[in-house]
Amino acid sequence: MKIHEYQSKEIFSRYSIPVTREVVCYSADEVCAATKKLGLPVVVKAQVLTGGRGKAGGVKLARTLDAAREAANQILGMDIKGYTVEKVLVAQGVKFNSEFYVGLTIDRNTKSVILMASREGGVEIEEVAKDNPDAILKFPIDPDLGMTPFLARKIAFALFSDFSLVKQAADLFQKLYKIFLDTDASLVEINPLVLTEEGKLLALDGKMNFDDNALFRQKEINALLEPTEDEIKEIDAKEKGLTYIRLDGSIGCMVNGAGLAMATMDLIKLFGGSPANFLDIGGSSNPQKVIDAMNLLLSDKNVKVVMINIFGGITRCDDVARGLVTALKQMKIDIPIVVRLAGTNSKEGLEILKELNLPEVNTMSDAAKMAISLCS
Repeated sequence: MKIHEYQSKEIFSRYSIPVTREVVCYSADEVCAATKKLGLPVVVKAQVLTGGRGKAGGVKLARTLDAAREAANQILGMDIKGYTVEKVLVAQGVKFNSEFYVGLTIDRNTKSVILMASREGGVEIEEVAKDNPDAILKFPIDPDLGMTPFLARKIAFALFSDFSLVKQAADLFQKLYKIFLDTDASLVEINPLVLTEEGKLLALDGKMNFDDNALFRQKEINALLEPTEDEIKEIDAKEKGLTYIRLDGSIGCMVNGAGLAMATMDLIKLFGGSPANFLDIGGSSNPQKVIDAMNLLLSDKNVKVVMINIFGGITRCDDVARGLVTALKQMKIDIPIVVRLAGTNSKEGLEILKELNLPEVNTMSDAAKMAISLCS
């Protein structure tokens, strides 16, 4: 789960991390009122749940009231990577001497939280990692010890030589780590962390992502959820006992079991196709799941063919077949369907499917190749 910049910085502020004075606005008139309140200059920033706002023109500096209104009119309603800007953050303009990057995330290799820091702040960290990976410093944090004062100072000394800045940075790192743990975050990022002309460290921007599996105990965080259309589908699928993730391909996949689903997607890619989704109907033998899964697949306008790959174990192939027959009788389906059944009651399932006149396939490879051929 992601939240907006202003929401991240509200959390930072609760933990006494210095942030800019700012106001969230939904119209040009509100932007003008906020500008008068904060004083010029101000920065008007699009609030969307994606990166690259600056490159897209979603961040503008305004030195006059008219410029602030013009920035608001240009940014509100803008499309940034498929997200429509419905609100902006008007932040007090700050003069600063240098920019830094600080971020906390989970490192699977060290099995711990890792703090990443860089003197090259203000740009996307992925670009720094690509162009100058040595500029990113990485510090694994022992889960038993946490962010000790010694480790915090060690990281701070890697960025700063002035001891007053080291003290500020060490305190900030410890607070960031506490935020990370307290909120069950998967990412906490300040980019840029700036050094102002007054010699103070200030979080100019903030980003936070959270572990979806921990939201049940993070009610305040969960209340901030603004799901996209795809995320609404994923939530709805989960409530129906399905696991669904939309992709950008054209072959809709319905599979039982996460491992088989991954193998099916890999096979489609191997033969030159492109999967439209990950969809695991699980181990249940409930025909309603098949109906729900078909509705979900067909809601994606990019799907040109459906590939159903079932290996019957707990899931019975005849139940899947009955569900598919029921779904096709209830729905108007005008795209090809390829079905591969193997395992428990597969013969019975294939017999049931004969009335649908679907193409016969014996292996996963045959199913993937046929789906790709029908897609073109």
